[in-house]
Amino acid sequence: MEFEESGIGEECGVFGCVAAGEWPTQLEVAQILTLGLVALQHRGQESAGIVASNGSTPPTYTALKGMGLVSTAFKSEDLLKLRHGNLGIGHTRYSTTGMSELQNCQPFVVDTLHGKIAVAHNGELVNAAALRKKVMRHGVGLSTSSDSELITQLLALTPPMEEVDTPDWVARIKNLMTETPTSYSLLVMHKDVIYAVRDPYGNRPLSIGRLVPISKLHSGSGEGDTEGWVVSSESCSFQSIGAKYYREVQPGEIVQISKHGIKSLSIVPRPEGDPPAFCIFEYVYFARPDSIFEGQMVYTVRQRCGRQLAIEAPTEADVVSTVPESATPAALGYAQMSGLPYVEVLCKNRYVGRTFIQPNTRLRQLGVAKKFGALTDNFAGKRVVLIDDSIVRGNTISPIIKLLKEAGATEVHIRVASPPIRFPCYMGINIPTKEELIANKPEFEDIAGYIGATSVRYLSVEGLVTAVQGGIEVCGEKEQISPRTKTSKRVGHCTACLTGKYPVELEW
Repeated sequence: MEFEESGIGEECGVFGCVAAGEWPTQLEVAQILTLGLVALQHRGQESAGIVASNGSTPPTYTALKGMGLVSTAFKSEDLLKLRHGNLGIGHTRYSTTGMSELQNCQPFVVDTLHGKIAVAHNGELVNAAALRKKVMRHGVGLSTSSDSELITQLLALTPPMEEVDTPDWVARIKNLMTETPTSYSLLVMHKDVIYAVRDPYGNRPLSIGRLVPISKLHSGSGEGDTEGWVVSSESCSFQSIGAKYYREVQPGEIVQISKHGIKSLSIVPRPEGDPPAFCIFEYVYFARPDSIFEGQMVYTVRQRCGRQLAIEAPTEADVVSTVPESATPAALGYAQMSGLPYVEVLCKNRYVGRTFIQPNTRLRQLGVAKKFGALTDNFAGKRVVLIDDSIVRGNTISPIIKLLKEAGATEVHIRVASPPIRFPCYMGINIPTKEELIANKPEFEDIAGYIGATSVRYLSVEGLVTAVQGGIEVCGEKEQISPRTKTSKRVGHCTACLTGKYPVELEW
């Protein structure tokens, strides 16, 4: 729950679409791109952008960009400008690097020796400072503070292995991937194709979907029914546009998407044979629960986290509940494992804004009561165990505990379905400084007393990893251990914000 109010957020979401078959297409590519970004709105609310192309030689690129939500950034008359698009990419942004300005809004478009390219990026480069110096030494100026522009300019540079006047975009992308190990999922549009790319560690997600006729959406269909291909940060965007989940882009993979279909061009290996490092907090909080990662639905993983939490931190209580919707699957898992009934204890007023309410003394005293109403019949006179995503600073959950106690709860136990966050993230998640995190403060020694709870327990790092990896199937491969990290090379997740063990050496 505290992620939203403490400034923790995912950097952004990327989305692309290519119409199948003959062009010009009858497929409404602009509408599909817009709806795809709406489905990824939870990944970024600062700005949104779309670049569409007719795919001809030379192609005509049309760009739309705006600040705020997708619904306010694009007007219906603006989308008409994209009506001739046969393919396009889009982006919704939550900045971790770069200021909140329209000039940092993606996708970025640049001219190269071999025509224009458009680039959309999710993640944060761990060696951005060194790369900026390198680009500038080549005489290239940077007009923004965004890592994404840096990536675009690196792609525009001619790599050593490319022959003169013969563009080799796979070589250019590989060159980028050798320059920076993580963290990025990229969409690169050039002429009539989109290249979908994940860094070798697979830190940020990227999935491919197949557009089919609506009549075939919930039934069997072959690739002959394909109306187009889409690629997205999360598969949750597929249902709303009439697409079926196809597969994930693998760590280090370069996939070419065209009107003819999809083709895997190359897989760039990780240095030293290290394991993958998919961000574990995609499962915990950032992703929508109906998204699929590593062959498993996020909702199911969160339920397993709740069950594991019940094993590690059992509670003598009467009912189980939660405040944030994102923690509901974990709360249900906890209830199932503990045998306690799940009830709702609060009713949220979704229409309380901040712009028109003046912070007078009376409203300050009301505090959280402005946002929540207590469902007292469900918990008065009972011991409540409240499941939460996290406790980041400790200043959000405390007034809710107070409200529940004042409304009749005899005890309020807090169980957190993730371990304490102790370290900052340098790979695309906006986390407060180490000093701001409650887990690093003296108050953490008595966190229950600090927030007014009867007791507080967190899921362990080992428990979280067990819950996440318990549903991942890796078949037909012999177990391999990385000599550097002493972990499996086949399955791996980044837990750096919990343990301080980053998957790569940081250059700061």
